[in-house]
Amino acid sequence: MPQKHKQAIGGVRYGKPRKTYLAKRGLRGYAGVWSLWALGVGAAVSGDFFGWHFGLEVGGFGGLLIASVIVAVMYLGLCCSVAEMSAALPYAGGAYAFARAAMGPWGGFLAGISQTVAFVLLPAVIVVGIGGYLGAIFDTPDSFAPIWWLATYAIFVGLNIWGAKIAFRAAVVLTLAALAILAIFAVGAVPHFSWDMALDIAPDTVGGSSFLPGGVWGIAAALPFAIWFYLAVDQMPLAAEDAQDPGRDIPRGILLGFATLTVTGMLVLFLAAGMAPGVARLAGSKEPLFLGFQTIFGAGLDVKVLALILLAAPVASFHAIVFAYGRNIYALSRAGYFPRWLSITHDKHKTPHFALIAGATIGYVASALIYFSEAIFGTPLVGAVLLNMAVFGAVISYAMQAMSFVMLRQQLPDMARPFRSPLGEPGAWAALIIALVTFVFLFAEPAYRPGAIGCAIWYALALIYFAVHGRKALVLAPEEVAALEAYAAPPGKAMDAQG
Repeated sequence: MPQKHKQAIGGVRYGKPRKTYLAKRGLRGYAGVWSLWALGVGAAVSGDFFGWHFGLEVGGFGGLLIASVIVAVMYLGLCCSVAEMSAALPYAGGAYAFARAAMGPWGGFLAGISQTVAFVLLPAVIVVGIGGYLGAIFDTPDSFAPIWWLATYAIFVGLNIWGAKIAFRAAVVLTLAALAILAIFAVGAVPHFSWDMALDIAPDTVGGSSFLPGGVWGIAAALPFAIWFYLAVDQMPLAAEDAQDPGRDIPRGILLGFATLTVTGMLVLFLAAGMAPGVARLAGSKEPLFLGFQTIFGAGLDVKVLALILLAAPVASFHAIVFAYGRNIYALSRAGYFPRWLSITHDKHKTPHFALIAGATIGYVASALIYFSEAIFGTPLVGAVLLNMAVFGAVISYAMQAMSFVMLRQQLPDMARPFRSPLGEPGAWAALIIALVTFVFLFAEPAYRPGAIGCAIWYALALIYFAVHGRKALVLAPEEVAALEAYAAPPGKAMDAQG
């Protein structure tokens, strides 16, 4: 075993699970390739409807377009790398499982909590938008919004607890509905496309142009927003233990998902930016596709009808990401990184109900903080700042998964790999570098810096917790056993794990 890995597991103590421990934490395989595809695309598809357009304000059409191409390269490298690792390590931990095998328990913990940050914050942001749509449809006052959030969490957490089969079927239906709406938008928008509208923004820097109003800096500043075209597509490996044939179906699902989101993202960017009322107004809008639908169907388009149409995307993403955070918390808890009781699964449905409820509780509290902070801090912290907090966790996860790929290729070249990345290590290095550059620019933009700093503080506290307590309470869960056996590492001081 490499010396580096010996040091990585130093100071860690494992509990040896009794038969009843894992029996209480079983999942039930159901998903095939199209269910997994729907889960990944559904999680990210709301990014086509909202979030990406903030990049127009900092980079203009050209800046966001170039940033989107750079981000597409990152996700291509990441998805190919993750596809290989998920086939070789088909466990519910996803990023945690990959980093644990490559970097030891500390790396696994950091990668795991990075996904927790992203996947718990994303529904908290999305549910606020869902509440706005439902309020418009049913004419409820703004003060009623927290009730809509509670109802949304209750419905979709309940759906995910009910069983993986119904959860995946719902993901397929919701994802197809969202894609159908995007198809209608694209067909209707083509006749209205005009380069004059796409370039309708004044340069705001020396050397800037209508294509790149922010210059090169605008491209870099737009990177976090371009990520919204793909954010959360990488969650598919979290469904490894829900899949019928993870070694075959997860690689296919994630690469099909990447291709789907690349097509929809580019169509939305070109067509929404290239039609009236133009980029300048679109950049400051809260509902970018609303303006596009108004151009297609006329300014008299009923707000309720539009809200009902656009509701499909955030609901699809909310449902899929609730599934993701449930599996993320479940896997980290089963291995002892989080309190062990969170990984107990439902006796009948075999779903991680405690993990789903815990994530929903945290998300609902976060939504309430978003809601009430508006009165204190103003609207910027409600939208773009919270989106960037989710990106903060995501890009750390991406960097660690890319590095894990490189380390596993070098340290375990003979490990069985049912699927091999066609891009190899160069693809992983590209993903790693772009993720790190994006991470830097989360701090570079003053308006979004408070959210990034808040996330950094949370990470510091989480690492202190792991150093003081978590590393002494780990369990020989499947991911841990696979990592230790891969390096023929002894588990260290073991004790019976109960609960």
